[in-house]
Amino acid sequence: MAATGPVRPPGRSAATAYRLGRAVTVWELAVRRAELTPAAPALLDEADRRVSFSGLVTRAERVAAGLHALGVRPATTVAWQLPTRIGSVVLSLALARLGAVQTPVIPGYRDREVAHALGATDARFLVTPGVWQGHDYAAMAERTARTLPRPPVTLTVGDGLPDADPAPLPPPPAEGDAVRWIYWTSGTSAAPKGVLHTDRSLIAGGSCLAHALAPRPDDVGSIAFPYAHVGGVDYLVMLLLYGFPALLVERFTLPGVLDAYRRHRVTIAGGSTAFYALFLAEQRKQPGRRLLPALRLLCGGGAALPPELYYEVTRELGCALTHGYGMTEAPMITMGSPTDSDENLATTEGRPPSAMEIRVVDGEIRLRGEAVCAGYLDPRQTAEAFDADGFLRTGDLGYLTPTGHLVLTGRRKDVIIRKGENISAREIEELLYAHPAIHDAAVIGLPDPERGERVCAVLEQPPGAPALTLTEVTGFLRAAGLARHKLPEQLEITDALPRNATLGKVLKGELRQRYG
Repeated sequence: MAATGPVRPPGRSAATAYRLGRAVTVWELAVRRAELTPAAPALLDEADRRVSFSGLVTRAERVAAGLHALGVRPATTVAWQLPTRIGSVVLSLALARLGAVQTPVIPGYRDREVAHALGATDARFLVTPGVWQGHDYAAMAERTARTLPRPPVTLTVGDGLPDADPAPLPPPPAEGDAVRWIYWTSGTSAAPKGVLHTDRSLIAGGSCLAHALAPRPDDVGSIAFPYAHVGGVDYLVMLLLYGFPALLVERFTLPGVLDAYRRHRVTIAGGSTAFYALFLAEQRKQPGRRLLPALRLLCGGGAALPPELYYEVTRELGCALTHGYGMTEAPMITMGSPTDSDENLATTEGRPPSAMEIRVVDGEIRLRGEAVCAGYLDPRQTAEAFDADGFLRTGDLGYLTPTGHLVLTGRRKDVIIRKGENISAREIEELLYAHPAIHDAAVIGLPDPERGERVCAVLEQPPGAPALTLTEVTGFLRAAGLARHKLPEQLEITDALPRNATLGKVLKGELRQRYG
């Protein structure tokens, strides 16, 4: 079924955003914004550097000319593995100006993943930051190059980018349906999958985010996750549509980033559920004094939002919280809106735009729409992922409410089958989060010769909390109304749940290997 889209926000900025959203390429969108508000700030950083929208376009075009002089042409594949910096956004826009195929690689990837990305795309160039956060990316590039039949040219940019007169540049791409972006799903034991995107699909995803949040020109956003994640360009599209700036954070740490957030008066922050929890923990160190006085909205996605966490954040941080649902294959599927009710914001993932179709088949969510990727690098993976009607099989389970809001109930692989009974890991996790001695929880199914699978709860407790016992945990869950057959039969306590390097999603595959 086609879901109802979010109410379009009123006002001049919203009308302008919808008009700009008709751009067919990311470069065209950037140029239109620079023409409309040339002097408005676009990007800020922790060192108080800033660039306006016109400055962003001007710099990107000069970098495009510098890359062109080095041999980058339309359709040349360029991989880049850079931190969340102004220069990273400039480079990405420069490649969009050229019509090159770019494959962003998150900084957390190491030799195996980088070699796979380079080999699978046959990238001709690899752009690295040199040494960053104690890791030598240039040396890693040299190591991986030796494993490839056609090694790429490595560009180590540091704080500088190629620069040249843009006069000789060919015209920018005029259509947005060609695959010019290859993103990577997170991999643990298996190699990451290359996800194919077009300018149109990324603009559609960013538009969903922007129109749901309804930002204002006087807002200040923040990108505190890797810009190489598909959410990076998603956020950039929102900035270009609504004409407000964002603070770029190379490494999100608390309380380290708070000074920059306060100095730049960030009004919209977030990234994922893990970010909400970190802000909340920091706020609790100084109750009664607002952690970020200018903050009006936390937003994000990437992992389930326990309803209890929603109410804690809005009550204690004194801001709104909107959560969404996205994936590398469709960066923004649904998004909560500040105009939604507390109940919908706490218990659903928001609503999709009218251009996104959601179909629920045997409990699985399937997608079709402009924001959905064009497939995968491997044609076999594409054939497996899409059904006969062109809907993407997400592997996520859920349902649509009568108001068009999406409720996620878990993932197919997170359904634990114990003695033939289906058990939702997410249901148990949300109940566990409400326990005062539990900071976070992951529930997994482990092989069991008698039951098929047994329920295992892995807990991360707050510092200083006494270690919980299985009896205490199951007693708490029984008191919360959980059925007896869903109770955990194994309990593990860990100092920190393993998380991915992008949005802090718990890596359940690692937990299954560790405790199975």
